[in-house]
Amino acid sequence: MPDIVHRRPDLREFVRRDPVLVIACALALLSCAAVPPDAGYLGYVDLRTLGLLFSLMTVMTGLTRLGVFRAACRALLAVVRGPRSLALALTLLAFFSSMLITNDVALVTFVPLALLSLGHLRSPRLTCFTVVMMTIAANLGSMATPVGNPQNLYLYSASHLPLMDFILLMLPYTAAALALLVGAIALFGRALGARPALAPASRAPRGAEPDTAPDDGEGPVRVPLARTLPWAVLFALALAAVARILPYQVPVIAAVAVGLACDRQALRHVDYALLLTFVAFFVFVGNMGRIGAVDAFIAQVVAGNELLVSIAASQVLSNVPAAILLSGFTSAWPALIVGTNVGGLGTLIASMASLISYKQVALVLPHEKGRYLRLFTLWNVAFLLALTLLALLIG
Repeated sequence: MPDIVHRRPDLREFVRRDPVLVIACALALLSCAAVPPDAGYLGYVDLRTLGLLFSLMTVMTGLTRLGVFRAACRALLAVVRGPRSLALALTLLAFFSSMLITNDVALVTFVPLALLSLGHLRSPRLTCFTVVMMTIAANLGSMATPVGNPQNLYLYSASHLPLMDFILLMLPYTAAALALLVGAIALFGRALGARPALAPASRAPRGAEPDTAPDDGEGPVRVPLARTLPWAVLFALALAAVARILPYQVPVIAAVAVGLACDRQALRHVDYALLLTFVAFFVFVGNMGRIGAVDAFIAQVVAGNELLVSIAASQVLSNVPAAILLSGFTSAWPALIVGTNVGGLGTLIASMASLISYKQVALVLPHEKGRYLRLFTLWNVAFLLALTLLALLIG
């Protein structure tokens, strides 16, 4: 009888896979030493944010596994010709889709297909540039709505801003981001010169997307409409809860019910590490707020500087942790919302969604990682400076 090999848990692999979760848990545990657990801990966690985030992640996972987003991407690419048109179409797809399906889902879904389509042109420079533009587009498009990214969902819930006020707050930055993206692609496309016409998109690499929709390879992806309907209803319920039309408990219960009835794997693929990260940061921020000297010091540093502090903090911590941490020390919600969204530009970890694109490029084009990082940094810094200047001018 063969020996059974038991794999020992690899702590280094866990830290590498979820460094933000590890840091959040370490900070939470350290803060517990200063503020021992008591009944006050019950008020730390924002259950509404966690419930809505769980519901949205569940529905996005379900729709992704059905191939809904891949089908939309294939339909778009079927009518696109020319390198500049392809770069623009992929960038706009990431920009507008991220407003509803989140920046993470947009990049997980569309970057592998973009790499496949761009591979026909055999231009690593164009490929890296396009993926950089898609990444910036997903991060900036997602800032337009409360459901576009996790920090927006949290700050929208915590601030109690009306939905229209939130959208109007971010509208100038969304419009400016769109203009900058189109302008960058127009200028870069002209510099590319003439390129051969695009070949039809071929089958996505196995494992690029965990969907269950049948795929015949070269043809369009067939989306099972009957199986899509429950997920569409769940999405509508989640949006209604975000808009405060329904209690957040409704989409949470519905998400569990739809997942169990339609696709249990969708529930398994939810990013529970992100939910635990939120909980850990809630505990840390709650405890820091109960230490008088620390609370007064951080509040003094942040007061009046919410925009720039949130942008700077996002470069080091990533914008989701920055939003949670700073929200405990200021009530200047508009500046915090703008700062953590604009702060998603800059470094590779300013928005953790940016790592999704980098990992895909490193997997498909390992020799182009250096080029990608140079282009990523150059364009991110340029967009960051432009939008920060706009934010300072708007005030």
